[in-house]
Amino acid sequence: MNAPASITWPDEARRLAFEQWLADLAPAHGLDPGSVAPASADASFRRYLRVRGSQGDLIVMDAPPALEDCKPFVKVAAMLKQAGLNAPRVLAWDPAQGFMLLSDMGRELYLDVLHGADDATIQSLMLDAISALVRWQAGTLADSSAHGLPPYDAALLTRELELFPTWCVQREHGVQWDAAQQAQWQAVSRALLDSALAQPRVAVHRDYMPRNLMVADPNPGILDFQDAVLGPITYDMASLLRDAFISWDEERELDWAVRYWQAARAASLPVQEDFAEFWRALEWMGTQRHLKVLGIFCRLKHRDGKPKYSQDLPRFFAYVRRVAMRYTQLAPLLALLEPLDGGQVQAGYTF
Repeated sequence: MNAPASITWPDEARRLAFEQWLADLAPAHGLDPGSVAPASADASFRRYLRVRGSQGDLIVMDAPPALEDCKPFVKVAAMLKQAGLNAPRVLAWDPAQGFMLLSDMGRELYLDVLHGADDATIQSLMLDAISALVRWQAGTLADSSAHGLPPYDAALLTRELELFPTWCVQREHGVQWDAAQQAQWQAVSRALLDSALAQPRVAVHRDYMPRNLMVADPNPGILDFQDAVLGPITYDMASLLRDAFISWDEERELDWAVRYWQAARAASLPVQEDFAEFWRALEWMGTQRHLKVLGIFCRLKHRDGKPKYSQDLPRFFAYVRRVAMRYTQLAPLLALLEPLDGGQVQAGYTF
């Protein structure tokens, strides 16, 4: 049976391969191939489809092997399960063709629920996310397999930072830095790298944010973890607090950061003994991430034909500006941002 017309394929051969693969799996899982429908897509070349099974819905990952490597997904899914967390179960996988059958985490994204939720719901969901993060870090810290994750080292951190001048400064805004501006950028980059590399290392999800968390039982369901690395302990908490698609006032950020810090200490995670030092490290780590994301969102627009992400550029300029105003070593960022984002700098843009 052919997949519904709402599912488009890059070529006929891949469509036929998918339909044969699904038909072969159908008896074992009670699948209805005619029920296949889009579930979600992301910024990579992966996409997700939903299909009815005899015991409920299941998810198919479509990840062309030439563009996506699924081995890290399978590895990290097993690590999350070992840590007692809720992540998709891999039910079937064809590495050669890049098709994978997964358990379905449901349809309620944290991001969708948090928008417009009451304070009690927001607090409950965010505390669940913080608790899961501590369990993930503590579980993998004690598990030597975590050391099989790629290192979040100086080379990778630097490549990420350089996305900002390449794609946001030059490609999106058409600005070329002079020698003095280049020197300012190098000094800021060095400070951010030194701060990140000085932190204790744990397993890092690398995109631990409401768009990748599901309201589930047990809560949360965790998605999009295939890019996990071994890196700075503040990274995932910085991602959760200062998200790409939803922002919070600083009072809430601090409350959740304190709760994480207390829970991490109780779990013997190697966070700083002084909360102020932890908060500074988190803010600097977040700044590295936000500069990277500014570059990635512009690259998605110009290279990959996905312009919708650029709508959230002002949010990330605001994140970076807030931190740069607070720390002397990062203050040169303000002058570098002004030609790109000057109106908002002058107006004191807030969320």
